Amino acid sequence: MKKNIVIAFLLFIPVAACLAQSGIYTNTVFLRQLYQDKSYLREKDSISTVFRNALPGHWGEFVKGVDEDLVTRQKILALTFDACGGPHGDDFDKELIAFLEREKIPATLFVSGKWIDANLETLKQLSKNPLFEIENHGLNHRPCSVDGESEYGIKGTPDVPDAFDEIEANARKIKAITGRRPVFYRSATAYTDESCAKIARCLHTTIISFDVLSGDAIPFSPVKTIVNNVLTTVKPGAIIIMHFNRPKWNTYEALKVIVPELKKQGYSFAQLKDYPLKGR
Repeated sequence: MKKNIVIAFLLFIPVAACLAQSGIYTNTVFLRQLYQDKSYLREKDSISTVFRNALPGHWGEFVKGVDEDLVTRQKILALTFDACGGPHGDDFDKELIAFLEREKIPATLFVSGKWIDANLETLKQLSKNPLFEIENHGLNHRPCSVDGESEYGIKGTPDVPDAFDEIEANARKIKAITGRRPVFYRSATAYTDESCAKIARCLHTTIISFDVLSGDAIPFSPVKTIVNNVLTTVKPGAIIIMHFNRPKWNTYEALKVIVPELKKQGYSFAQLKDYPLKGR
């Protein structure tokens, strides 16, 4: 009996260790740890002081300081995919990712802290694949705002300290998990204000919007609609926005049509880090 208990205990240790390891990366626990990190708090205080009286400026997807295109005249495109997280957004589109791998198509994956909480091991595997660059979609998937602006019913960060956490805490979380700090950030809904764009720059981060809106975020948008949205608006250097956290929707089915057609038109694909970027 004792022998069986000992064996069971020994078998349990790796599982317990794994669970403990994954637990330290949940948003709540990770942020609590950061709030005990003096260097994090100093940087947060510094940003909060600099931007204490800053006005938000323009609000939108294409404000000053946000990039949306690759700087190139060649027929190069950037496919970017968001993973939003939350109760209805923490799934993983395995077929879509497998398709990119089969076709050897590089892509940029923006992941939120909420999505990471539900897909930690998946993120670790994705980060090991050189086809994918893992970037920042915010700790809690909130539009980045210095005054609580909302979009599509999603409440934005209420102030500068929260905007800092939304960007910086998730950047540190991704680095802790993958070993690489993200250099690009896309705000939830892609909406942000000009002050947040400046805050991001202070954190050595570039906010990314998009040039081509696929429309795949509209629930169960028809394949034909997504395909048409991309193929009729694409141009050299365009950043295309799609999602890889909704396998029951039609992103993958549309992508199977879009990619061959773009290749036929002479387009190839790159990651964001491969080219200079520009806004409007």
